Amino acid sequence: MNYSSSPIFQRTELLVGSEAMERLAEKRVILFGVGGVGSWCAESLIRSGVRHLTMVDADRVCTSNINRQLMATPQTVGKVKVEAMRERMLAINPEADITAIQEIFSEETAAQFDLGSYDYVIDAIDSLRDKALLILMACQTNVRFFSSMGAALKLDPTRIRVAEFWKVTGDPLARALRSRFKRDKTFPKRKFKCVFSDELLQNKATCIPTDAEPNLFHKVQVNGTLAHITAIFGFTLAGLVVQDIVEDASAKND
Repeated sequence: MNYSSSPIFQRTELLVGSEAMERLAEKRVILFGVGGVGSWCAESLIRSGVRHLTMVDADRVCTSNINRQLMATPQTVGKVKVEAMRERMLAINPEADITAIQEIFSEETAAQFDLGSYDYVIDAIDSLRDKALLILMACQTNVRFFSSMGAALKLDPTRIRVAEFWKVTGDPLARALRSRFKRDKTFPKRKFKCVFSDELLQNKATCIPTDAEPNLFHKVQVNGTLAHITAIFGFTLAGLVVQDIVEDASAKND
């Protein structure tokens, strides 16, 4: 049985057609970061018919992840995030081709990732430095690239939007990235879409999770986050990929 014609995807195929399902199964996607945003993105991609997915994240599940990260439960605390996600993805679709890489994308590791060999690169990284590097490198290739801006300090799901990076407003992470690019006089070589929200609340407590993953302290700041916001960010990233593939399949048939 053809992968794209599996009964799992009947409802998807009804909407997008068989040609789009075949393309979803063919495309190769790499996702950097499987935390609050990336974990939901990965699940949506697999449930939508994407077969080839590579996930990159160095962290292990900790208790403070449980409020917003898909794979995080009391039973998975201590597990490598990408491995926990891979197990879940294969439980959903055993025929999926899932690669789990426990690694930080950084200046030291970037050379090991052949971004140009993928069809889609998705950025759900928290670290400003590493995020900026991924943006620059992805935009040097011809792959389709989508990026998540900051999902913390948000409450209102209706304010989540998509815009081209230089048109993102009200987001401190996007502002910090643009300042970094201007300071270094090194800019992304092409435009790309971002998921963002212009809402910005304040933390009402000052605690830092005592069991936080090591990379937490490389973020711009540790802030409060809610599951419905990170999930919508992640689902929107996945939706951009799926929409792009479906529209491309439709254009080829016209």
